[in-house]
Amino acid sequence: MLEVGSGKADITAFVKGVGMMGYGMFDQKVEDVETPLSCRAFVFNDTETGKKIVFANAEMCFITISVKQGVIKRLNELIPDTGFDFDNVMLTAQHTHNAAGGYSHYAFFNFSIPGFVPEVYDQIVNGIADSIIEANNNLKPATLKFGKGYFAPEDKVAFNRSMKAYNANPDVEKLKDEDWHLALDREMSLLRVDGETGEAIGSINWFGVHTTSIGKQNKRIHYDNKGCASADFEKDQKDSNPDFNAIFAQAPCGDVMPNFIWEPKRDKMRGIDEDDFKSAAYNGSLQFNKAKEIFENAAAAERMANTALDYGLMNVDFSNVSAGDEFIPDGVQVSNGDAATGPACLGVAFFKGTVDGKGIGEPAASFATLLARTNKSKEQFKSLFSSRENCNRVKHKYKTHGKKDILIETGERKVLGNGNINALGPLGAIDPTLAVMKQHYRNGGLSDKPWTPQVLPLQFFIIGSLAIVGIPAEVSVVAGRRLKKTIEEVLKERGVHEVILSPYANCYSGYITTYEEYQHQLYEAGHTVFGQWTHAAYSTKLKYMAREMLKPESERNFDEATQPDIFSEEDLAKRSFSSVG
Repeated sequence: MLEVGSGKADITAFVKGVGMMGYGMFDQKVEDVETPLSCRAFVFNDTETGKKIVFANAEMCFITISVKQGVIKRLNELIPDTGFDFDNVMLTAQHTHNAAGGYSHYAFFNFSIPGFVPEVYDQIVNGIADSIIEANNNLKPATLKFGKGYFAPEDKVAFNRSMKAYNANPDVEKLKDEDWHLALDREMSLLRVDGETGEAIGSINWFGVHTTSIGKQNKRIHYDNKGCASADFEKDQKDSNPDFNAIFAQAPCGDVMPNFIWEPKRDKMRGIDEDDFKSAAYNGSLQFNKAKEIFENAAAAERMANTALDYGLMNVDFSNVSAGDEFIPDGVQVSNGDAATGPACLGVAFFKGTVDGKGIGEPAASFATLLARTNKSKEQFKSLFSSRENCNRVKHKYKTHGKKDILIETGERKVLGNGNINALGPLGAIDPTLAVMKQHYRNGGLSDKPWTPQVLPLQFFIIGSLAIVGIPAEVSVVAGRRLKKTIEEVLKERGVHEVILSPYANCYSGYITTYEEYQHQLYEAGHTVFGQWTHAAYSTKLKYMAREMLKPESERNFDEATQPDIFSEEDLAKRSFSSVG
């Protein structure tokens, strides 16, 4: 028998003066709260096998491995006999860009905050854990129903912001720029959860659109479009189901935005209204209405006959993954061993931003490109006179990252090839974020671990014929389609008919773009940190995991030796920040 419980808890983490996470803007500091933020959780319990899984979704930018570590630790302290661990708890985020940052243990994500903020971290960890505990306490016999729905072309809900890269994929119909609303997946998938007596417990849906209706000028905490949708649905159900919880989770949306009107005075795309809060509410209402439609249609559908639970998790060091030959695009010639990822690097394209969240402008971008290319030439020349090991390292780095103009090597802790951050000289006076970086470096806080995670968790949940795959990154539309197809082709052997990719899960490592998209070096490619073979590497590892999930649990071979970095309190103290506001 299947039992399901749902829970919800506050994670607003209002700490005045702390930077918001998402746009990376140093001057976007929290001043007030427009909406509270919540984490919603569903616990699924198979009473026959004793297996449990947790799917939680938090109104925050992304999950960090440090948050997951903190949540698991707290669950083991408060409810130690429930068996919740890294492999059967999936934490996801809906990706609002208007909530407090400072909850990552990795340095790079905190430079604009500016630093690790213990108060924010603790409130988020405690809130997520509380939502899971509440869900576990609310377990009751339940039924599941699965449904889908499609947004009509005229629904102004989502738009592709990187059409040039999208059209570079050989497996898509080439679209004109004005057809950007069609260059994405307009499908919403929904899992309806009902009690045995017919009362609705809640729902989880997946649809891919960035939670960026609210721009970088905002300084009030807000759950953005997906939070509006959740609030609308729960309000709609309040009279008949007061404890109803509605998760509006992300699907692959790396190149998908909710904005479609150019606003010259802010130099960005916006939503339907000049008031971003109204744009968020409008977009959220579209998502809510579609979810309610699917939810109501699912009421008359057949319940999922098979709800047996299964799960698996494997940590992968993505700084060195060889891609399987089957995932190398036709016509691309590579030498033996060259189709592999490398240590994390950020390109100039990342710092330039997107049409709905611009970064550095001209002439700064051109100057940064010149510096990156000059450093590349200098490094390649110097390597000719260095050790064979260093020469091979340099060759591999630039083959791995291809057309990316490398500005920051977060994996190797370098800026423009230099590990001495003090050598940035006057740049710190120009950009306050670089000034923070220099301060953390002088404090000894940037010395011995990568600035962004390289060991990442991949996770599979299987509920009968449904698979939910946790991805620790943002995935472009086409990259997501290909990953989904790869997994489906394997898992169909065990009766799985639906595969859902759930990004921003358990950790965060930037983007996954296809090889073809990567060559255009738009924002998403500049933030594809492991290089041009990132998508091929994910495909290789996810296929391996899917094949292992076909085996009996006792025969599966998931790498347990590879583990993420652990940061000590001493490490974090060297780059922590406390608001005085």
